[in-house]
Amino acid sequence: MDGNYLMPEDVEVECVRYCVVYDEHTNSLNDKGLAIEYANLLQVVSRQPIRVLNGGYKHFSACYPFFRTQKIFYMPQELDAFEPYPIEILPAKLYLGDYKQSCNPQIQKDLKFRAFINLCHEKEIITAEDQDIAILHISSSEVIDFFTHFPTICNFLDKHLDKGAACIVSTLGISRCSTVVMAYLIYCQKLPLKDVWAHVKKCKAAIRPLRDFVHHLSQWEEAILKEKITDVSDPYY
Repeated sequence: MDGNYLMPEDVEVECVRYCVVYDEHTNSLNDKGLAIEYANLLQVVSRQPIRVLNGGYKHFSACYPFFRTQKIFYMPQELDAFEPYPIEILPAKLYLGDYKQSCNPQIQKDLKFRAFINLCHEKEIITAEDQDIAILHISSSEVIDFFTHFPTICNFLDKHLDKGAACIVSTLGISRCSTVVMAYLIYCQKLPLKDVWAHVKKCKAAIRPLRDFVHHLSQWEEAILKEKITDVSDPYY
């Protein structure tokens, strides 16, 4: 923050698997600041990809105070024990997660969840009795016609996102979850399926909606945008 960086010893850098470089405010990889300079240097020394903290430490701390730490190094067993949080789709608003994450009281508190869409077969999301959290449960399966549920889902999210964050929950967060979150992005941002698909895949690389769900999304794109833009016959989908 004062123009000086704490550089790890070479022997430590050689053992690093993940490395994040930050300063007070780095807003772009195109910035020619010290964070980029030191990230490039560390990448040469460690021979590992280096992450630069977008916005710098100050911005990150303001958005995610529960992740703030003074630790510089984490041992492999510490990383293995770290409980992952849901995937952020819209900053501080919309998340994609699994059942275990949705029932974690610390995660509910940290992310200020006020609503859940539960796509698990029969499981009820567990919340504290004093929490005012809305839950929309759609008991889904591989044969569900998601298209008929999209209006209800989008209206539910519109109603509750102004009160706090919402999380879309399924067993694995790969097919049903990603389908629903893409439907909402098409609806609220008026973007074609190809664009929201690229965004969600960037957030969570493992998404893989079933073919029927892809066709439901194509129908939804046409209904919202009044034209079919995305060619879902492309193998990419």
